[in-house]
Amino acid sequence: MNSYKILIVDDEQDILDFLGYNLNKLGYEVHTALNGRDGIVKARKEIPHLIILDVMMPDMDGIETCRELRAIPDLKKTIITFLTARNEDYSQIAGFEVGADDYISKPIKPLVLASRIKGLLRRTEPDSVNRNEIGGLIIDQDRFIVIKNGVEIGLPRKEFKLLSLLAAKPGKVFSRESILNQVWGDEVVVGDRTIDVHVRKLREKLGDEYIKTIKGVGYKFEF
Repeated sequence: MNSYKILIVDDEQDILDFLGYNLNKLGYEVHTALNGRDGIVKARKEIPHLIILDVMMPDMDGIETCRELRAIPDLKKTIITFLTARNEDYSQIAGFEVGADDYISKPIKPLVLASRIKGLLRRTEPDSVNRNEIGGLIIDQDRFIVIKNGVEIGLPRKEFKLLSLLAAKPGKVFSRESILNQVWGDEVVVGDRTIDVHVRKLREKLGDEYIKTIKGVGYKFEF
């Protein structure tokens, strides 16, 4: 049995059955929930490595469910990906605002699903360099936190990866295209607005002094 735990939250039983069947065949330990509230209860109990979360659910939608999941300390390292048939920019932006890591679009073929899940779970593997200090910030690669003035600041994975990329080469200007390629890779195309959202969230948490905007080009890290 694969050591990875996956929680699927969707109000459609046939979606749960389809995803659960295919992921079980791959050896993952799969748990399911038919609504956001039950999903939160199971997430607290199981502490999954990955949560696949439907956006459109009654009572508590995926956005609100993700917001509550991200407030649970034990789930800081858990990957959260939305499962949705909606491709509007605003729904993607809303998802990233509350801490989602990725999107998977419906319908999805089993082989594509397997590839996407494997790629997502690869992000849970620790980096070779565990911690580095720069500009008064300690960037802890194992715990996905930044320590500033002795205070620990937890970051969602995409924010952390973006900060790590920029801080790895202080003063270097990273174009938007380069950031998309290195932080999002071949994942869902999220566009320039999503980069801006992540930069804004980092500035809110760390202060404005670290990430500088280079108009018409991209961003750089300074200290």
